[in-house]
Amino acid sequence: MRMPATLIAPATALALAAPAYAKVIPVPAGQNAQGRLQEALILAAPGDVVELGEGRFVLTDGLSLDIKGVTVRGAGMEATVLDFSGQKGAGEGLLVTSDEVTLRDFAVENTKGDGIKSKGADNIVYYRVRVTWTGGPKETNGAYGIYPVSSTGVLVDGCKVSGASDAGIYVGQSKAITVRYNYVEQSVAGIEIENSRDALVAHNFVTRNTGGILVFDLPNLPVMGGGNTLIASNMVVGNDTPNFAPKGNIVAGVPRGTGVMVMANEGIEIAGNTLVDNPTAHIIVVAYPKAFTDKSYNPYPRDVRIIVNLFLGGGDDPQLPGGKQLAQAFGGALPPLVWDGLGEAPRFPAPNGEVLKALNLGLASQGANPATAKPTLMAIKGSAPDLFTVAQGQASAGPPQPGAPAALDARARP
Repeated sequence: MRMPATLIAPATALALAAPAYAKVIPVPAGQNAQGRLQEALILAAPGDVVELGEGRFVLTDGLSLDIKGVTVRGAGMEATVLDFSGQKGAGEGLLVTSDEVTLRDFAVENTKGDGIKSKGADNIVYYRVRVTWTGGPKETNGAYGIYPVSSTGVLVDGCKVSGASDAGIYVGQSKAITVRYNYVEQSVAGIEIENSRDALVAHNFVTRNTGGILVFDLPNLPVMGGGNTLIASNMVVGNDTPNFAPKGNIVAGVPRGTGVMVMANEGIEIAGNTLVDNPTAHIIVVAYPKAFTDKSYNPYPRDVRIIVNLFLGGGDDPQLPGGKQLAQAFGGALPPLVWDGLGEAPRFPAPNGEVLKALNLGLASQGANPATAKPTLMAIKGSAPDLFTVAQGQASAGPPQPGAPAALDARARP
């Protein structure tokens, strides 16, 4: 039977794209798990699947993967566990440095350093991965649970993280990012997007962290100028864990009880979220608070838009200088939005006549001591609505649309 000419070209392209000898490499739990699993990660070829069996893999050292296009697949985040409780070194549990990798359906527990780190790994997918420090919040826990950095194309989907001493899910110095349908608890920051662009953070549940969702831009890093980030349709509930980050860490300054915090970014849209019982404030917008020397760095927030969010409770125990007195002065709780008074005031695209109440801390300058604040209540009047549609995930910031390439979805949800 001859193949129709119209099918020859697509079929040829598919054949060229597919690895010629892709295979499944089974790695069962049991004795010598460290050596057998690392050997499989070294010997895998592009397109191969390293298939982890059910059970607990007792590991004493970190693992690494540097082969493009490999899938590491377990039997489920509760069924396949990489246990690093006896890890001798201080590094991450798994380090990925190759492109087009998919990590799915397994758990990582009790690493001395970060849980899973991918560096310079473009088009990486984390799907239904769990990272946990089983002893609860401790300063000695690893900093990051899921940690992609310096990448173009990142999808973190359906994952679960708890106990990170910095951020449960952290994406840094990257672009074209989607973080969705994740559950993060008992970490200092639930989800953090840092020095990155074109990120979509949507449909996540963040609770019992110090701060729920952070979007930061910091100086003196290889990549700066974070922005064009959409935070949409998340549940940000009861983030009230005391801050347990090591001293000197930037997130050590995040007040307990923060819902969403934006620092020194531009083009950030916070829309369609449900924010409940975050005791300091549901949304905090601030400038970078420390001294810096990089003249190319802009420390101020710009073009922050707050649209159709639901605020319930919160603001009743603000961890700010004079917070107790401020709450009493405003009837027992702070308004949903706290702005330090520096940079551009957040906008409230909504039908004219609607008002978003906010606390303006009235800092005089970038780097000023918070104790010198001169707080006042302000009302941000609604302006003509932007073109944002929560259901469709369309950002009013215009092109490029935030989010990971659509091709990554097929690897997460084939």
